[in-house]
Amino acid sequence: MESTLRVLTVLPWLDWAALVVLFTGWSGYAWFARRLAGRRPSILATTNRIRRQWMLQATYRDARVIDGVVIQNLSTSPSFFASTTILIIGGLLAMLGTTEKANELVREIPFAARTSVLVFDMKLVLLLGIFVHAFFRFTWSMRQYTFGALLIASAPEAKQFDALGDEAPARRNAFADKAGRVVALAAETFNDGLRAYYFSFAAIGWFFSPLAFMLATVGVVYILYQREFRSEVLKDLNS
Repeated sequence: MESTLRVLTVLPWLDWAALVVLFTGWSGYAWFARRLAGRRPSILATTNRIRRQWMLQATYRDARVIDGVVIQNLSTSPSFFASTTILIIGGLLAMLGTTEKANELVREIPFAARTSVLVFDMKLVLLLGIFVHAFFRFTWSMRQYTFGALLIASAPEAKQFDALGDEAPARRNAFADKAGRVVALAAETFNDGLRAYYFSFAAIGWFFSPLAFMLATVGVVYILYQREFRSEVLKDLNS
């Protein structure tokens, strides 16, 4: 009990409140977005329907070169972000080894909070944890796109579907459901990684003050909601 209380006294209560706001806003928005997507259009739900339609159209093509090219292009985004995240993680680990100098440098920034080296380390560890989470999501997205490419490559040719007669529509739809879901999962996982990047910008606000941290978190949640449920591109996709 005493050790728990000692840990809690490392940070002022306002800093703990800011951390609660971050993790509540992050997990809460993810839950809210999944629930709301079942009642109104969202970017992910709309593009997932398009991905399913894409997989259905692939069953009518004998040569699926274009589908392979699209899958390859889609997988380059998580690959790029995974590589970038590794560099960021390396930079943060290097900064942890020189926290005293880094803390002195941050103190020179106007409006930046003056904190102990231990608290500064905790802020760096928070950023490190966010980017490690993002790295795992991006690499998993890359693998899921690979699984989608395997499904497309292993799909029967169009004439084989046609040879099934009355069963052809059901078989085509079954393939489209399965392949479309795999590609959709890859896109959703990539979106999770991008969301971590958004909240990392909110975490940077902690270097200025806990209040700036909380306001940045609320701002990120607002931006995510606007882009996912009220953006112009969503209107165009559903038009």
